[in-house]
Amino acid sequence: MKNLKNTYFTIIAILFLSTLNAQISKAEIRATGLTCSMCSNAINKQLKSMPEVSSVDTDLNTNTFTVTLKKDNTLSPKIFKDKVEKAGFFIGVLIISIDAAAIKSTNFINVNSSTAVGSDAKIQILDKGYVTAKEYKKLLKSFKNIATYEANSEDDFHIKFVK
Repeated sequence: MKNLKNTYFTIIAILFLSTLNAQISKAEIRATGLTCSMCSNAINKQLKSMPEVSSVDTDLNTNTFTVTLKKDNTLSPKIFKDKVEKAGFFIGVLIISIDAAAIKSTNFINVNSSTAVGSDAKIQILDKGYVTAKEYKKLLKSFKNIATYEANSEDDFHIKFVK
């Protein structure tokens, strides 16, 4: 557990997507509260209603929606949260893929040198509403020294890099 905390602290960062010109190319959303295929269909319709979406693939076994986005979109993670909640459900996990070159060109995040320029960096949003309530409570304890985490601003996104 201590090793997990250390890993979180070494890869946590604040991402200001409103000032970051990083384009989201893909979003993997694991929704919670789904009980049937009609539930899945409600989320699927909400996600497909966005003009920036080129496709939505659904895995009913894991309640995961993989949203592929068109180039040159200006979406932020908040839109995915809003769409899933509008369908009546919640996000348990949100992982987005962003162009690594765009991230490297900012002052906010240092991408591991293993992330090649031109490839996508996968990041998980760790804020309230983007993880389960149970996970958020754990993270709140882990990040008690990070004032921006508890503040829960809609404009700040706390992230970790995932493989």
